[in-house]
Amino acid sequence: MRRIELAVVAAALVAATAFWALVPTYPALDSYYALVWGREAFGGHTPSFDGYRAPTHHPLWVLVAGLLSLAGGDADRLLVLVALWCLVLFLWGMYRLGTGQFGPWVGVVSALFAASSFAFLLYAVRAFVDVPFLAGVVWAGAFAVRKQTLSAAALLALAGLLRPEAWILAALWWLWTVRDSRHRLALTALAVAAPVLWLASDLVITGDALFSFHRTSALADELRHTGGAAQVPGALVSYVAGTIRAPIALLGLVGVGLAWWRVGPRSIAVPLALLLAGSLTFVFAGMAGFSLIQRYLTVPAAALCLFAGYALVGFTTLPRDDRLRRPWTRAAAVVGALGVAAAVVLAATSVGRVRTELRFVRQSHDDLVAILRAPAVRAGRSCGPIVLPTDRLVPDTRWILDAPRRAVLARTAPRRPGAGVELFVSGARALDRFGFAAGIPASTNLPSPGYRLVARNRTFDAWVRC
Repeated sequence: MRRIELAVVAAALVAATAFWALVPTYPALDSYYALVWGREAFGGHTPSFDGYRAPTHHPLWVLVAGLLSLAGGDADRLLVLVALWCLVLFLWGMYRLGTGQFGPWVGVVSALFAASSFAFLLYAVRAFVDVPFLAGVVWAGAFAVRKQTLSAAALLALAGLLRPEAWILAALWWLWTVRDSRHRLALTALAVAAPVLWLASDLVITGDALFSFHRTSALADELRHTGGAAQVPGALVSYVAGTIRAPIALLGLVGVGLAWWRVGPRSIAVPLALLLAGSLTFVFAGMAGFSLIQRYLTVPAAALCLFAGYALVGFTTLPRDDRLRRPWTRAAAVVGALGVAAAVVLAATSVGRVRTELRFVRQSHDDLVAILRAPAVRAGRSCGPIVLPTDRLVPDTRWILDAPRRAVLARTAPRRPGAGVELFVSGARALDRFGFAAGIPASTNLPSPGYRLVARNRTFDAWVRC
């Protein structure tokens, strides 16, 4: 059985690598910033965490990106490959968590439910930090249900250097295990390692140990992404349903009830903690005014995939003479048949949206590279910085050109006026993605007086003044 498991994982890694090679995609804004910061750090410079509208950094992801930056300009593609491998590890972790908690059939179905999420796939092909974070958290859960205390704590410490939500999970795990453990000192050190290292890195690099907290709050206010008590319930429901689809989320809630009834809350403490801690963190963050973003609910969504697996095939964990086994089996057969039919219908539309998104990402990136390499644009850079209508493509441009912060600006950021290169986008999809942003007027996508058009392609126009 173990050989089959490893063979499937190896095949999945090969498939992910083949997909990466055949379908080129590129990181999202946050990960391009990680690449820029990592290259700065490995080049002996202070990372520009305080750049205009720069997102909150994630220390371990910056380290990974910095290591990959040593490979040169292809590091952005390599970061996508790492994220795709982490997606495979996440699905493998879902199987191991489900198997350890309820049995192998629940593990298989849980992994399939997670694999059916196009949101998780899109996060991977855009190299979002959430994918390795999810892999770390789910594997920590898999170790936790097997009572491998230190292994779970170590993975939560690593996950805590990717997203601070893991700090809460690490604290809960410490409270759950420290009293009866022989490794109290090690558990305590691992529980505090991530926040201490994160705060220490902020202090050393920016001079403010709470820089990430202040940055996140200020950026949410500036971009008008703040939450609020009134918005939290609707966002919670819609974001979870948008990640794993509403039928799986509802089935997961049914699974929570069934597991609570059949095995008791203490026996499902690990997946229940993933569900509740992740959801409550989102709620409290929204009420405190932080951003409400769908990716912040990936952990509860993964937990619901696990419970949905239990709701569908949990009858396999019952003794054959259990009176509930037969009606549960029949109900699961009906739900499974309807689910397969619905999945086929939904996949037909979802695959089209994913294909369109990947085509847009590839085309816009290729067009950005082409416009930046145009001879007139290269010449114009000697006259001043490259200025973009919004901050959306600032890290991409800095990465492609290996340019310092002052050489690539957004039009609304403080800058030296007068000369340089102004890039603008055309086309409805590109305008919506790169030309407009929260708090920025539409006039920012118009050239300044005195600039002349020097280059154009499908997505970008370049104007220069010297």
